[in-house]
Amino acid sequence: MIYKRVLLKLSGESLMGEKNYGIDSNRLNEYAQQVHDAHKAGVQLAIVIGGGNIFRGLSGTASGFDRNKGDAMGMLATAINGLALSSALDQLGCPNKVLSAIRMEPIGEFYSSHKAMELMDNGFVTILVAGTGNPYFTTDTGSSLRGIEVKADVMLKGTRVDGIYTADPEKDPTATKFDQISYGEILKRNLKVMDITATAMCMENNLPIIVFDMDKPGNLKKVLLGEKIGTLVTK
Repeated sequence: MIYKRVLLKLSGESLMGEKNYGIDSNRLNEYAQQVHDAHKAGVQLAIVIGGGNIFRGLSGTASGFDRNKGDAMGMLATAINGLALSSALDQLGCPNKVLSAIRMEPIGEFYSSHKAMELMDNGFVTILVAGTGNPYFTTDTGSSLRGIEVKADVMLKGTRVDGIYTADPEKDPTATKFDQISYGEILKRNLKVMDITATAMCMENNLPIIVFDMDKPGNLKKVLLGEKIGTLVTK
């Protein structure tokens, strides 16, 4: 493995699998198996999961919710997904802990970077829920922040798309894929890979990003082995 410690961002929407809402158990178990395989190979993993399969704060705001309360609901959605992943990892015998950016013991311990790094050093997969604990920040920004805090070698953004394209490949059949791209080019082209804050944080702290298709079993291990799949984002 070319990376010792990684921050893995998983899409909440991808957890829907073949469903229109909620958690597809088959997809959840596939993700858990990939995480377990990486853990067995000696990689230290911190995982941030989105909540878009249950509730997205911005969508709630568009429907009339107060933004602060809507974002709080989104944080709770990430906690549900985190607990689901924790349970799936338990079934595989993979040691893990849920850490939350907002206090919700006994559902999960209160997050600190020191606690997360200590757990990873001691062989636990750490599942980081509730984003940054603040409204107006996405889980992408939460991922970049946590990746920087725990001193990850790379941020892996597992999505249902196999990399970064010139446009949304699900909407534009003429979109072409980048094998590598700079943070600045993402910002200049206004590519919807992550929100601007998350991209800028990774750029300022020199945290590489790899965007890849997590829905294909085995891809996580391929990325960790250094295979050229997905899109690499660096300076």
